Amino acid sequence: MLAPGSTIGILGGGQLGRMLAMAAAELGYRCHVFAPEADLPAADVSAAVTRADYADRGALSAFAAAVDVVTFEWENVDPAAVRHLAQAVPVYPGTHSLEVAQDRMAEKQFVEWLGGRTAPWVQVDSRAGLDEAIAHIGVPTILKTRRFGYDGKGQARIKAAGDADAAWELIGGQPAILEAMVNFAHEYSVILCRGQDGAMVHWPVSVNLHRGGILATSSLPAPALVRAQTADAVALARTVAEKLDHVGVLTAEFFACADGLRFNEMAPRVHNSGHWTIEGSATSQFENHVRAICGLPLRPTTQMSPQIEMTNLIGADAEDWPRLLSDPSLHVHLYGKGEGRPGRKMGHVTRLGS
Repeated sequence: MLAPGSTIGILGGGQLGRMLAMAAAELGYRCHVFAPEADLPAADVSAAVTRADYADRGALSAFAAAVDVVTFEWENVDPAAVRHLAQAVPVYPGTHSLEVAQDRMAEKQFVEWLGGRTAPWVQVDSRAGLDEAIAHIGVPTILKTRRFGYDGKGQARIKAAGDADAAWELIGGQPAILEAMVNFAHEYSVILCRGQDGAMVHWPVSVNLHRGGILATSSLPAPALVRAQTADAVALARTVAEKLDHVGVLTAEFFACADGLRFNEMAPRVHNSGHWTIEGSATSQFENHVRAICGLPLRPTTQMSPQIEMTNLIGADAEDWPRLLSDPSLHVHLYGKGEGRPGRKMGHVTRLGS
């Protein structure tokens, strides 16, 4: 076990890193953030900050020497940087989880190898290949870059074959997959945490509503169709974590379809759809992630209210802070970001009860 007073290194300095650092501080740990950006919400609540590129080997080595364990708050981190750090300090989760989650094709192949079912998809490596994929998959469909896609980025919907040129240009002509549109009733998340000893806990399943490719709300309890699929979804997520030898929080997102569940994607980290766990669970996703990477026992994930809803504050939503902070039914979290640009997550609010 890593003793309180030790330093946790976090790759990435956004709001997820901020909430990890806050949870770590409650357990007596210090955090050191490593990220290239100037504006780092996690820096406001961390003991130390290194602003450097992930390819800067000298900065990485100095960072490794200053921390006792390393984790990451998002998956778009160079695996080479993680491997470099792992030569000097423990890194959780490891590069296997990171590399699978970074590549949509590798992710789908991995889950299918484990017996999971995904939406039909085809690899696309060229503009001509996109036409062939459309002929195979049909329309409407969605083109997704294999790498660096989140919150709706790196995606283009194709309603008719004539949309192919615009879609290919929109994703920058990058290696991609073409994925069939799935007729689903709900989107939902399975969030689990796996310790260094292999012990696992998972949180109650939340149903997610997206707008413009960005998560808008996560709510509990889940409807009957999702509840009927939960055991199978949790079993698949647990298998993914075991096969990756994952340590920490892992999130698997699913579509609830009339004919059963379909795996959508995974994130090897704490997740936006788990923000409700801060007030709505006996232990938040952030605390259990810290516990896992430090070798501590995981705590229970009991739901603390029959009804819970987490709502993201996106762009100008956060300008309504006087009203939000005056509402006694809301738990308000503001991330300390500057400009509320469209599509930028500025904070979230959680309501317990109806």
